[in-house]
Amino acid sequence: QVQLVESGGGLVQPGESLRLSCKASGSTSSIYFMGWYRQAPGEQRELVASMTNRGNTNYAESVKGRFTISRDNAKNTVFLLMNSLEPEDTAVYYCNADFSSWGQGTQVTVSS
Repeated sequence: QVQLVESGGGLVQPGESLRLSCKASGSTSSIYFMGWYRQAPGEQRELVASMTNRGNTNYAESVKGRFTISRDNAKNTVFLLMNSLEPEDTAVYYCNADFSSWGQGTQVTVSS
């Protein structure tokens, strides 16, 4: 099994940046897919960025050019760098391993 812990959320103004971290523990060597999701109040959870163990990445249209997913294999950590944040990016951000294991989420609020 895999355990995930997100961190790095907070309150920022429009146009600013945040970097989220997802620390994985447990059976990390078997992970194929890591994804960052977000969910705003009253909305469905959506996939915003993903990475395979081969390094292939994909992004939602709404965040292309602004968000970057990366990893540090030695630290079993996946990052989400979020630039040019907008109020519409406000949500709880979750990381996911192989479409099944979830972290507890970290709140990102973008407001002036």
